Amino acid sequence: EDERDGNMVAAYYRLLQHPAADVRLKAARDWHDWENASLSVDPNYKPSADRLAPDFQVARARIVTHYFYHNAWLEEGILLKNAYKLAGIPGILIQGRLDLGAPMMTAWDLSRAWPDSELIIVYGAGHSSSDKGIPEAIIAATDRFASQ
Repeated sequence: EDERDGNMVAAYYRLLQHPAADVRLKAARDWHDWENASLSVDPNYKPSADRLAPDFQVARARIVTHYFYHNAWLEEGILLKNAYKLAGIPGILIQGRLDLGAPMMTAWDLSRAWPDSELIIVYGAGHSSSDKGIPEAIIAATDRFASQ
């Protein structure tokens, strides 16, 4: 309790490093439950069986929180600041309009900073690649590149 500072990522980062396996597993399951709740707009969404395996949950939660805790070792705004370097490299950004994990503004800003990008907004979709419209957009995008 004394270590609570309101920083959820830091709290989970600490819990996932705990020496007791049961503490790490509970933290990993809680992290994945929170993540899965915001992943899809489908109220019946269920993660695949492999995502429910305890070893997977602990390993993935530790990796994700490690990167989040350290801000991916990137200075604030550096990716957008350097997106101009992608000029001449085409890319298609596919963004679920209802994505709670990666806000729409992030994709919008990147599409404006990356000269040869195209932003496709999938209305009614969230973050999950299985949300309605996302798989079709991915296939259409890859087909376009394959035909070039």
